[in-house]
Amino acid sequence: MTIRRSSQKFLTIDEEGQVRLGIRAKGKGQREVTCLLTSLCALPSALCPDSDQPTRFLRFIVALAIPWLLACEPPGGANRARKVQPSQELEPAAPYQAAVDEGLGASVAILIDTSGSMREPAPGDSRPKYVIAQEALESMLDATDAFVARRPDFPIKIGIYSFSSSVRTLRPITSYNRAAIRSALATVPRPGGGTAIGEALAAARPDLYRAGLFRKYLLVVTDGQNTTGRSPDDVAREIWRKSEGAVQVYFVAFDTSPEKFAFLKDAGGDVIGAGTGPELRQALDGIYQGKILAEAPMAGEREKK
Repeated sequence: MTIRRSSQKFLTIDEEGQVRLGIRAKGKGQREVTCLLTSLCALPSALCPDSDQPTRFLRFIVALAIPWLLACEPPGGANRARKVQPSQELEPAAPYQAAVDEGLGASVAILIDTSGSMREPAPGDSRPKYVIAQEALESMLDATDAFVARRPDFPIKIGIYSFSSSVRTLRPITSYNRAAIRSALATVPRPGGGTAIGEALAAARPDLYRAGLFRKYLLVVTDGQNTTGRSPDDVAREIWRKSEGAVQVYFVAFDTSPEKFAFLKDAGGDVIGAGTGPELRQALDGIYQGKILAEAPMAGEREKK
């Protein structure tokens, strides 16, 4: 008699009442389980001359084994269930809820593209694009000093991230410090690899909810389109929907068409194109000073009420 759930697992009882239980995909494991059950079944036969006792024991073993057959995954089953394409991955476990009590202020996660194309020279410049981006971001963040002096009651927290085929946290989202920001920007890795824009958005988003401030922004500088991981279109729309507009996303399309990121208009965000180094500085200043620093205090005061 043979009871099967799949070709990977089996329970057999031969004419002599011997039980064999195992997993066919793993020969070694099969022998181990079979030997164990055979020994158990042989034990009552030796100890109990009454032939009915081994039969009862055998039934007991079968009763225990059947749930195992029905419930256990074959070898590798659990791992296979987790192997999904990046675009099909589930939303990260971090909730769209503040990890701490929130107060007035704005937290900004800056995401810098360090894919292979960022090592190419910037238009009108002999230096690579990632160097131009570093300098433009330093210049942009210098405006924070004047803002903090003018509004000491409205804290600004900045985090620096880089992304290529994967995402790196260069500086967690913490209170603005000019020297610390410059040090973090100096550690931007040399470009190489793909462009995981969607994954970068998804990785930085939970950190905004740990910063303890009402206003939350994602600012991306990229020169290309997504080549690996989840689509930035899907991730940005999901962030906008699940955060109920609390997280705003801004892109600067450096030496690439901003039309690639037109979806941001439908996700509460915006994109600005920049073809050269000076245009990049202008675009970043327009977003940081014209939108984030200009709108954050008013929005924060509305939250306080």
